Amino acid sequence: MVGKVIIVTGVSRGIGRSIVETILKLAPKTVVYGIARSEAPLKELKATYGDNFFYVVGDITDESKLQQLTNDAITRHGKIDSVVANAGVLEPVARIHDANISNWRKLYDINFFSIVSLVKTTLPYVSKTNGNYVFVSSDASTMYFSNWGAYGSSKAALNHLALTIANEEKTVKCLSVAPGIVDTSMQVNIRENVGANMSKEHHEMFKDLKASNKLLDSNIPATVYSKLALNGIPEAINGTYISFDAPELKDYQI
Repeated sequence: MVGKVIIVTGVSRGIGRSIVETILKLAPKTVVYGIARSEAPLKELKATYGDNFFYVVGDITDESKLQQLTNDAITRHGKIDSVVANAGVLEPVARIHDANISNWRKLYDINFFSIVSLVKTTLPYVSKTNGNYVFVSSDASTMYFSNWGAYGSSKAALNHLALTIANEEKTVKCLSVAPGIVDTSMQVNIRENVGANMSKEHHEMFKDLKASNKLLDSNIPATVYSKLALNGIPEAINGTYISFDAPELKDYQI
């Protein structure tokens, strides 16, 4: 018998891939539906997990791909219990003075509007299971990192979306969770590429975190996201923005 049916976005690497692996380790009867642009990692997950993992190859800004992902879950398994919105991008990294508005729009399409679309598409089904929406936010939503205006503001908008959903849709719960500073390809990009567009102080801070081995392994926040998707969001924090290591989430942490 199938357990929970969970949608996860951006599953090809980093936190997203760790979420898939953690969910299926914690609950082997669960079925995960994933989406990412790169097919090779999706095939690897499929080869590993068989009928517990299904995928769609595509960009999350393509509404037809989100509809396909949703339709596949309902056609095969008849329900959706939780959605974990993980996919996101950091760039453009630049001062407001130098902002390229077209690049801001592209980031918002990925980091924010695709999630609005995903929620709207899946809501009729997640409502039926009294399910959960879990958003991967960022410390940058409430803190200043130099020249991260696009990224930070998109994550702040995501926090407010969680608040909106929790208040408007009483049959579901929604939570926006910051994962901490995680050892992923985004950190490599900061150290080696876009960090040059940041202040020296902030660029050095990120490089020092790697050098001093203070970056988190992706499975640490992934465990929190996975347990929220599997076990549900506590009523007391429904609609809020919270850090993965907050005391309120102690039962969801490693």
